[in-house]
Amino acid sequence: MGKLSSFSMLAVITASTFVSSASIAATQRTHDITTDDFFNIGGMSNVQLSPNGKQAVWLESRWDKELDKSQRDLWLIDTKTRQSKRMTFTNESESSPQWSPDGQYIYYLGKIKQDKAKAPYNGKAQVFRLSVNTGDSQPMTKEVEGVNRFQLSHDGNSLYFLTSKTVKDKDEWASMRSSHSAPKYGHGERKTNPLYQLDLQHFKQKLLLDDDKVVWEFKVNSDESKIARITTDDNELVRLEGWSDIEIFDTQTATNSTLVDTQWRDDAPSPYGWLLGLSWQENNTELAFRIDFDGHPGKLFIANAGKMDAPSLELKRSGDVTLNSSDIKWRPNSDEICYRGADHGRVKLLCTEIDDGEQGKTRNVIQGDMVIGSYSFSQNGKTVAFSHNGLDHFSDMFIADANRKRAKAKRLSNINPQVESWKLPQISIVKWTAPDGAVVEGILDLPAGYKREDGPLPLIVQIHGGPTSATPYALQHRSYGRSTFTANGWALLSPNYRGSTGYGDKFLTQLVGREHDIEVKDIMAGVDHLINEGIVDADKMAVMGWSNGGYLTNALISTNNRFKAASSGAGVFDQRLQWMLEDTPGHVVNFMQGLPWEKPEAYNHGSSLTYADKIKTPTLIHIGENDQRVPLGHAQGLYRSLKHYLNVPVELVVYPGEGHGLSKYQHRKAKMEWDQKWFNHYVLGQKISGKE
Repeated sequence: MGKLSSFSMLAVITASTFVSSASIAATQRTHDITTDDFFNIGGMSNVQLSPNGKQAVWLESRWDKELDKSQRDLWLIDTKTRQSKRMTFTNESESSPQWSPDGQYIYYLGKIKQDKAKAPYNGKAQVFRLSVNTGDSQPMTKEVEGVNRFQLSHDGNSLYFLTSKTVKDKDEWASMRSSHSAPKYGHGERKTNPLYQLDLQHFKQKLLLDDDKVVWEFKVNSDESKIARITTDDNELVRLEGWSDIEIFDTQTATNSTLVDTQWRDDAPSPYGWLLGLSWQENNTELAFRIDFDGHPGKLFIANAGKMDAPSLELKRSGDVTLNSSDIKWRPNSDEICYRGADHGRVKLLCTEIDDGEQGKTRNVIQGDMVIGSYSFSQNGKTVAFSHNGLDHFSDMFIADANRKRAKAKRLSNINPQVESWKLPQISIVKWTAPDGAVVEGILDLPAGYKREDGPLPLIVQIHGGPTSATPYALQHRSYGRSTFTANGWALLSPNYRGSTGYGDKFLTQLVGREHDIEVKDIMAGVDHLINEGIVDADKMAVMGWSNGGYLTNALISTNNRFKAASSGAGVFDQRLQWMLEDTPGHVVNFMQGLPWEKPEAYNHGSSLTYADKIKTPTLIHIGENDQRVPLGHAQGLYRSLKHYLNVPVELVVYPGEGHGLSKYQHRKAKMEWDQKWFNHYVLGQKISGKE
């Protein structure tokens, strides 16, 4: 209807045909990677295979200079012919695609705003239904406040969705808050999420559950007898870490029960865990879910909804695997629970047998050096489609036989054909020994064509965030480093320091209580290894990072003066300030091993502010004006220290309206160009162009 229908029909008319990379004549690599190339890269997420496995849909993100942002559109591909076509053409990002059981429709969340229009065209997210055959799209909901999440029933006859409503607390101070409504209050008003059911045969809608709970995720089982929810009593993000529950609503008796949480709260290494990911088995009884902890290994549990008080089965992991992301899925027509696991710079798709509440064998579904993103099974469970980021391509769609023990993946898409002409960096895994004897790995990017006999290179140490994360063994062109610098003759090291995922539980947890120490030594040992190997020029080094990478940039320059320049993005400067202001303070409590008044020395030791007088490195500081994760005060404190008291060259770049990541085109480009100019000047000695 309206504008969307004409846009979607245009998608069918302008369908594009994919030509496999194997059928393209070998392209000579002549193009040097530039900053502008970053904005031409398409990203792939939310891969969803059709029920019969003959088609698949994904969300493709692209930067739009005119809109000054990145946005996502729906794309469809035929898994046999590899023909693909764009299905949506709006100026807003689509999300959450789901197939109808008959494969005729794709349901998704979308936004359309028309002047003075009411819902569903008021700019709020609604559920839309797109016809695969015609490309026509129609809104299924018309909620004034929009739709937060939705799920199509197993038979396709019902649509379940969450919306929002405002609830005012009724306590002894409620009347005062109402009498003086102009000020903002720390609490007293919440956004809760009623659950509705829409009959798609008769288009009758009913309120199914409204208990004034904040619902972060929900899943309906196959026979629609039970609905699992992750809930809190307040929509502050801090409530999700340690104060969230898994509740199961029985639709027949209209009763609600809460899973006993002893295993992932009282008995866990930290009470501040994030519940995420819900998945029902086809038996309608077994519920799988995840919990993640900052600084500690995440866990995967399987609960029996018929035995709410019984302990849940905790999945045992093998080797050095760390659980990765929330997209856990039961493989259809099997007894396997499937999930992604980080393992030494790779991300694997793993499936574990669950038989009568007992854990069986675990298998790696796809062989090779894979960095697997989103994935989806066909209705019969025999086929799996997934995105994969390799050494010579960004994320593309692949397909494989999910039944085979050593399945080989077949590439379906090539959404970034321009990469075939790029001079790609040489990407390798490098290992070294830390001062305490631990083996540490990192991803080393070297310029195309570089040989050891060419002599040492200037180095950029690019540090990943988290820290409970890892840099993948894959091609990346990011605004926080990689690719652009190697194209300009730099070596780039991305260390997976202590606390990184995919290197075993001990390697992960050794960082707890030792921030600003053990990981700093890990990183510097890697730098020295490259110097000793003759790859890096010790007199030409820079360091950069964002989020925890920014924190570690601050830590490195406050503990040694070996770097000629630094770019600190959204980095913590003082742990006490971080605990006071960030939206997820459990992160700080976990690593400091207590609250500020319990562990004052830990907070002192873990803060670069404590050692700020040692900083001599010219530092470029980036921060989003509205960053809730690492608030602006950290950047202001670092800037004040260097500018007004220590006389160290410094620039503070504050991005208006931005949060913890940079969402605007112009801001991303500004950051990348600032970094290059800063490093070229202070490390390579280049003059500042345009200097008056």
